[in-house]
Amino acid sequence: MEITGSAQHEAWQTRAVPPVEQLRDGLWSIPVPMPGPLRYVSVYAFALEGGGLGLIDAGWDSDEGWAALTSGLASIGGSVEDVRGLLVTHLHFDHLGLAERIRQASSAWVAMHPADAAIVGSPSHRDAAAFVAAEITFLVSLGADHDEAVADVGPAERLVPFTSMAIPDRLLEDGDTADLPGWSLRAVHTPGHTPGHLCFAEERTGLLFSGDHVLPRITPNISTTSDGLADPLRDYLAALDRIGSQEPAEVLPAHEWRFRGLTERTAAIEAHHEHRLAELLDAIRDHPHSTPWQLAAQLTWSRPWEQYERRMRIFAVTETDAHVRLLASRGLVTSSGGAVPTWTLALG
Repeated sequence: MEITGSAQHEAWQTRAVPPVEQLRDGLWSIPVPMPGPLRYVSVYAFALEGGGLGLIDAGWDSDEGWAALTSGLASIGGSVEDVRGLLVTHLHFDHLGLAERIRQASSAWVAMHPADAAIVGSPSHRDAAAFVAAEITFLVSLGADHDEAVADVGPAERLVPFTSMAIPDRLLEDGDTADLPGWSLRAVHTPGHTPGHLCFAEERTGLLFSGDHVLPRITPNISTTSDGLADPLRDYLAALDRIGSQEPAEVLPAHEWRFRGLTERTAAIEAHHEHRLAELLDAIRDHPHSTPWQLAAQLTWSRPWEQYERRMRIFAVTETDAHVRLLASRGLVTSSGGAVPTWTLALG
């Protein structure tokens, strides 16, 4: 792999937010800060033929994020009011969060894949109490003690901002071309991280905007959810294999830094998951009749399992469940069934 976003990489090493950069004629990256270890999301701005701007992703909804986006647009000679259209790679808050503010300020359209649009608009995602109840029930079905699930999910008040994210007014299916004049951005459906995750292939320049599907340093979280894909890791690896079959001129991810060498990177991510699957298979062999909640505690993580709680533990358990489901689809493990299934090695 070749690091092409050198300013982004240098900023990462110093734990700073990188600068706004012009990447091609009429194309810029604007970092929008967010909480957590990823620190920022790269919003991509396009100068449109006939005037105005198009964006890929919106950024985390906060006053700090809004200030970074508006000042970033001003630095390239534009403003939020110039935005005509917003392409959203997927439904997560760091990508969709500021979309409603952008739409209110500019009357821009917002587009995403139908699978993610359906989740954003669903009753459980528009009501914080319903969202909490569904998540607690789901965690209990993975083996969590009810009280632990309640503590990890937290109070409904914390989730209220997530229930008012923009519902898109345009839908993009796999293969559709976005309505951004002067650019040829083809939607590529890459499910796994979310059911409706989209990458965008810019066919005139050979650039690939990879969202969270492919990142240069970390592997994106692939988890099961109460309303998501039945086998998200299987879908993710299939999409990864599909998108890694061609080598774009440059990969522009939503986090970390730009790079070349997509085929090499997708092979490394696939190898990571195969290693993880082998580790999980050993854990099921050593601890038969275990739930995903119990199995997660047997795996290798970046810190001792006892330090995992709240959202970190939820991600770890649901990621473990995604790996268990792939082992099941390969015929390597079998479920006991019931409200809280447990897992053992398949006979033979």
